[in-house]
Amino acid sequence: MPVRKPETAVAAGELDKRHADVVSATLPLIASRIDDITREFYQGLFGNHPELLRNLFNRGNQAQGAQQRALAASIATFATHLVDPDLPHPAELLSRIGHKHASLGVTAEQYPIVHEHLFAAIVKVLGAETVTAEVAEAWDRVYWIMAETLIALERDLYASAGVEPGDVYRRLRVTSRVDDPSGAVLVTVATDGPTKFLPGQYVSVGVTLPDGARQLRQYSLVSVSGTDRLTFAVKPVDATADAPAGEVSNWIRANLCVGDLLDVTLPFGDLHPARLAGQPLVLASAGVGVTPMVGILEALAAEQPDTRVQVLHADRSDTTHPLRERQHELIAALPNASLDVWYEDGVTARTPGVHPGLMNLSGVDVPDDAQVYLCGGAGFVQAVRTQLVERGIAAERVHCELFSPNDWLLD
Repeated sequence: MPVRKPETAVAAGELDKRHADVVSATLPLIASRIDDITREFYQGLFGNHPELLRNLFNRGNQAQGAQQRALAASIATFATHLVDPDLPHPAELLSRIGHKHASLGVTAEQYPIVHEHLFAAIVKVLGAETVTAEVAEAWDRVYWIMAETLIALERDLYASAGVEPGDVYRRLRVTSRVDDPSGAVLVTVATDGPTKFLPGQYVSVGVTLPDGARQLRQYSLVSVSGTDRLTFAVKPVDATADAPAGEVSNWIRANLCVGDLLDVTLPFGDLHPARLAGQPLVLASAGVGVTPMVGILEALAAEQPDTRVQVLHADRSDTTHPLRERQHELIAALPNASLDVWYEDGVTARTPGVHPGLMNLSGVDVPDDAQVYLCGGAGFVQAVRTQLVERGIAAERVHCELFSPNDWLLD
């Protein structure tokens, strides 16, 4: 199947009726085999471009199959929205992916590589007799609508940051390391000058591991914008029966010292309450999902201390609760802030606002006009969002981010 360059793709962002009919007819088949297709795609991609696995893609997510499932969800969801007139245009769903791509330095030149191996995988899995020229043309159009939308979004993000596409990494010196009682590590790096960012945004950090691979991970900023320092929080990920240990987070815990140099990107991310002066906020998090919420609280304390903010957090226990002390300090500094926490391992003392078990909003008064921000694992985000919708909170007021590659599973 020929590779079409982005500049020759139609950029209108719509499928014509002929293509839409073909996509609608073949979507069930593509969706039923998407796991096989993406597995074949990544084998071909990394077989021909091993540097992408070593230096760009998250090897831990690949080992678990998480990245494959994320790609599968994105393609199927994007196509479904394109052909269903009752659903919003899928361009509205791409902001999270665009910000993540910009934080990794993805450029337009990489999209034809993905196209080549993705369509080769489709043909290999479904067979050339199924992937006729008509079918290939229709799905080619789906791919390039998605790719061109992302390329344009990423181009705008790079322009807003004042850099050339992909030029987002800076080698910065570590000026402070603080080990939080929860096991998280707070890392501060010095920048060349004042760096502005929006509360809730993150940076990508590049680390060269002992085997020579340069792995990238994204960590939320927990400092205030506009200074010559960036502080981000790293929660080391231990191995479990189902997942390997976090390569970068554990390297940082074991090796990073003050004075070391790190590759750190400019800040990106779209989970931020930048336009919400005067509106009540609800910040709900689980585990290390608390870190962007702490960043938001830092900004509120510095710039909008009178904001009405309701903070909700769930964790395994009070000892595993990341940045717990700082969270309490910030809430105490905000006169209209409140805090409720849920600890899965139980509660050892009767403390107001501390509850046993999983987060349950049945006894929590969430303002109907609040803007709600959720961050945590997929199960947590989906469960809390369901509770909010059932209580009548408008879906457009609920903003979500997962600390995983499966953001599309939320839409």
